[in-house]
Amino acid sequence: MIVNYKESGWQIISQRAHGLLAGQICFHWKNDLPSEKWLEVIIAVTEHDDIFNEFEEGEILLNESHGPINFKMRNFEQDKCDKLINLALTKSRYIGLLISRHIQFLYESSEDTLAKKYCKDLKKRDKIWLKESATSLEEITRVYAILEWCDALSLLICQQMIQPENRKIEISKGPDNLRYQLHAPSENILRVDPWPFTSENFVLQHESRYIPQLSFKNEKEFRKILLETTPEIHRYQVIK
Repeated sequence: MIVNYKESGWQIISQRAHGLLAGQICFHWKNDLPSEKWLEVIIAVTEHDDIFNEFEEGEILLNESHGPINFKMRNFEQDKCDKLINLALTKSRYIGLLISRHIQFLYESSEDTLAKKYCKDLKKRDKIWLKESATSLEEITRVYAILEWCDALSLLICQQMIQPENRKIEISKGPDNLRYQLHAPSENILRVDPWPFTSENFVLQHESRYIPQLSFKNEKEFRKILLETTPEIHRYQVIK
């Protein structure tokens, strides 16, 4: 989950809500893929973090100080990666390849030897999946760059990293190796330079939950409060 500190409490955005926002962003991206492939790209972008479900029993939710654990504080978890890959492969090899690339993006440079070995094994499996899906390495590399870009923009929004006074912040280079920047000319109005979308303006939205409590007895208490908290909807107008 994405955790933002607020005065006397926390703003919580689930991994899946962040993924949905990334999928909305991807939906508007300019693309030249056939429609059936583009749908699979949108699904991969939307579901790239679906393995984390804060409402499920057994999910790690609290840190040593009994506060909510931010996604950046989590280390490599092989069982999570296995499950995420397997879920993707039940849909298509194409989606599986994109999720595999995402896991490698996250952990290939890790100091964790288990994570490095896992990514090395994924590369071997990728070669098989590329043949089975009749897809080129060049295409998957380019399309994954779109996933990573949409993920990056969603994270900037969810982590409240939009800069004040219309200052710009870099998003990611994307598939065309351009330097994309995000800025907000006014509240809840967003602009991206250069413009990478098909529409000249559209709306993005995501949910968050505010919990006015700094620490929790245990994960059961936190999960109960999270479940019972009414979500707030955040809306942004994205304009050219």
